[in-house]
Amino acid sequence: MKTLIRNERDHCTPISHSTQNHYRKTSFLRLSTHTTRTKLESLDTLLVQIGNCTVCEKFLPLGPRPVVSLSRRSKILIIGQAPGTKVHASGVPWDDQSGKNLRSWLDVTNEQFYNTDLFGIVPMGFCYPGKGKTGDLPPRKECAPLWHEALFEQLPELELILLIGVYAQKYYLKKEAKKNLTETVLHFAEYLPRNFVLPHPSPRNAIWMKKNPWFAHEVLPALKKKTYEIISNHR
Repeated sequence: MKTLIRNERDHCTPISHSTQNHYRKTSFLRLSTHTTRTKLESLDTLLVQIGNCTVCEKFLPLGPRPVVSLSRRSKILIIGQAPGTKVHASGVPWDDQSGKNLRSWLDVTNEQFYNTDLFGIVPMGFCYPGKGKTGDLPPRKECAPLWHEALFEQLPELELILLIGVYAQKYYLKKEAKKNLTETVLHFAEYLPRNFVLPHPSPRNAIWMKKNPWFAHEVLPALKKKTYEIISNHR
């Protein structure tokens, strides 16, 4: 399977075999073309380091394959949980039903969602963590403290952070998070304008959606509006 990276004309181009060794078992580590050479090289180096990371390799049943997507021009940062098996196989973040649901919540097209000038995608855990009794295991705890701060320093134009799921919310909101995810999302306005808290858009959460109709009536319209405003300001 060939690894892909954005070239200067923003097309997906296969990397040479020698370069693929630097990006071992990774894909979709994408770079924007609208950066200075120094900053581009800095982000490039960081992504190579992430691609070569083996810190928690022995805990990963399918091996390491970090899935991260961002550029220095990213305006909205998506912090979710960790890739599932389908995303691990494709190397494309949110390339599953959860991703379809999320794009519907945001009211954006695939083209907009995967445009790194608009969206950066940096999960709590970069690799597929394996299966648990009731679904995927929690994201590995090594990734966020090891890589997040360095990556976020590369996002000078960031306007909004989507904290998706309880792991991202607990990690970044700390004591500001409510007693559970439902309460945190119910009080989403308290975390604006910087953070927007959301449940995970997994089909498994369909029951949660039915039990909490206020999410569709109050939270999603606010999310769509905020997303539209940011995208419209940068067309």
